[in-house]
Amino acid sequence: MFQAGAGLAPASTAAQQAAPILGIRRNKVERAIGMSEKIEKKRLAVLRILRESPHPLGSAQITEQLLATGHEVSERTVRYYLLGLDQEGLTENLGKRGRRITDPGRSELQTARVIEKVGFLSARIDQMTYRMSFDLSRRSGTVVVNVSLVDQAQLRPAAPLIAKVFKSGYAMGKLMALFKPGDKVGELTVPEKMVGIGTVCSITLNGVLLAHGIPTNSRFGGLLELKDRKPTRFVEIINYDGTSLDPLEIFIASRMTNYLGATETGNGRIGVGFREVPADSRERVMELAQRLEEVGLGGFMMIGWPGQPLLEIPVSEGRVGAIVIGGLNPAAILEETSVRVHSRALAGLAEYQTLFPYTELDDRIRALPERL
Repeated sequence: MFQAGAGLAPASTAAQQAAPILGIRRNKVERAIGMSEKIEKKRLAVLRILRESPHPLGSAQITEQLLATGHEVSERTVRYYLLGLDQEGLTENLGKRGRRITDPGRSELQTARVIEKVGFLSARIDQMTYRMSFDLSRRSGTVVVNVSLVDQAQLRPAAPLIAKVFKSGYAMGKLMALFKPGDKVGELTVPEKMVGIGTVCSITLNGVLLAHGIPTNSRFGGLLELKDRKPTRFVEIINYDGTSLDPLEIFIASRMTNYLGATETGNGRIGVGFREVPADSRERVMELAQRLEEVGLGGFMMIGWPGQPLLEIPVSEGRVGAIVIGGLNPAAILEETSVRVHSRALAGLAEYQTLFPYTELDDRIRALPERL
């Protein structure tokens, strides 16, 4: 006769017996997940090394660079990773010359492990600030540029809108560039039947200040509300150190801007950046801002006072807040008029001498071949 509970351990006893087994299984799963994450990090590290290299690299060279950056790995393991990357089409085997990264490999780096890219934009800002070489006195050297890709057929009708943003004073300076299909700016190559609209990135201001001994803290990108052409308040902000994307790219793609209103009535929303500089440098910054205006690179919209809020944004003690105009603004107005634009902030560096005044845009477009 069956008796309740016969042959069965009490529930508490069963749980106690199962606990060690479950613990072992959990540990195995955790170790497997940890191992998988380590492998993924090293694979991506290999891709980054190949992306940064101007020429193909062999497994020994890659191993050396991995070890130098703190990765514990053998050359045999690197060869194993490379084989897998070749099979996935992320790298290309060039025989004795080594490996090079492919376009799918570059795309993989842009999309993989987004959590590791939080703060990437802030690091990119610092990197480009140090890389640019513009000399304000000589008016020569490189500046940081953004690139917005537009279909060639849409470029001519878009020109008046772009010029309107510049003329209204909502662009970063008065200079721009055009890039033809095949032209390369940083890691971006302009596709066929497209034209790259180059605009000066506001990070150029950071570089100029740094060259004059003034460190700049780039805090956030935001949407600034205008009333009667005067800045009134921030309606949206995204901190640079908490995002993997440029805030202005997000605002533009989401159609949160209002450049049509800003340029036509003086009431709208435009993209800007917020900076902080040492309080003792305020007068020097204002002097440099004027000189930048004279060479077509003016971008300071407002400069506050030491330790005082600027448009209700608190500023650290011993610092001065500054609002700078967003470099992507001229391209943003195109999205508002249903012109498809793909914008890349901090795309790369361009020689100052290759830039031209926005008033020459129509002439430059006419000079382009009918079919690019």
